[in-house]
Amino acid sequence: MDKSVKEYLEEAKTIAVVGISDRAYRTSNHIADYLQQNGYKIVPINPNLEGEIMGETIYNSIEDIPDSISIDVVNIFRNKEYTELMVDEVIRWSNKTGQRPLIWTQLDVSSTRAEQKAKDAGLPYVRNQCIMVEHGRYGVGIK
Repeated sequence: MDKSVKEYLEEAKTIAVVGISDRAYRTSNHIADYLQQNGYKIVPINPNLEGEIMGETIYNSIEDIPDSISIDVVNIFRNKEYTELMVDEVIRWSNKTGQRPLIWTQLDVSSTRAEQKAKDAGLPYVRNQCIMVEHGRYGVGIK
């Protein structure tokens, strides 16, 4: 990574949340809410949900996000067996849009192959860390 995790969190404005749940007790929902409460715009991604969540349009995949929306971080909450596929999708989207987001994998979501693919594509990658914990640890202020 060319920047520290703290720098990415300080500079980020928009975070895509892949695998967001509409159930308040699910970790992805709780952390998305935390991020939104701390000033980040969230872009929910889940092919099994429709409409809006937390006042934001839900997209089926990152490739469905309009080009006019700039994504700084792609935060993945899916089972690690799908992480490589998610990284492939981010790489395709990145090549199409020219955006170079940080790929963030939550605890026990990363895979070695996914991480290598991201690195080969020149995309920064955070392995198996909770974005909410790291945000709090670095004391990144409300935007």
